[in-house]
Amino acid sequence: MRVVAVVLAAGSSSRLGRPKQDVFLHGETLLEHAERIARAVADDVIVVTDRLNPDANEGVASSIRTGVRLAGDDARILITLCDQPLVTVAHLHALVTVDAPIVATGYAGIAGAPAAFAPELVPHLLSLRGDHGARVVIESRRDIAVIIPFENAAVDIDREDDVRRLRLREASRW
Repeated sequence: MRVVAVVLAAGSSSRLGRPKQDVFLHGETLLEHAERIARAVADDVIVVTDRLNPDANEGVASSIRTGVRLAGDDARILITLCDQPLVTVAHLHALVTVDAPIVATGYAGIAGAPAAFAPELVPHLLSLRGDHGARVVIESRRDIAVIIPFENAAVDIDREDDVRRLRLREASRW
């Protein structure tokens, strides 16, 4: 089955005070990283920025709807976020190769993105509204979801402190 990755990158980054998509870590921007790892596992990649989604101010649901509509209703949809810099190709590969209607990432006591959805879940993704993301669909359909633990997905970029911590973490590897 065709896999289409939908990279969510239309947020306003209000807590960071600058576009998080442009934050440079590990030798590339967060957006470059998210797109690169998505391309490694998907047949097609849709990067949803505020240019592609003029309704981005509504919240994350509008970006999911935009990406899912563009992906079509015959593909496995892999929803990823541009602000999770420690997500790996191996983890995304694990999500898209498990044969289940929903395959989500488990971290920090939750099940969320990145997550893969079978075509029959497209109507559920299209019904999302406001600032409610794919986790709503995952939680409402836990009976058909497989959760793959990946604690590094809990690391995301929301504030300058997050950027500093990751840069220190990167520097400590040397």
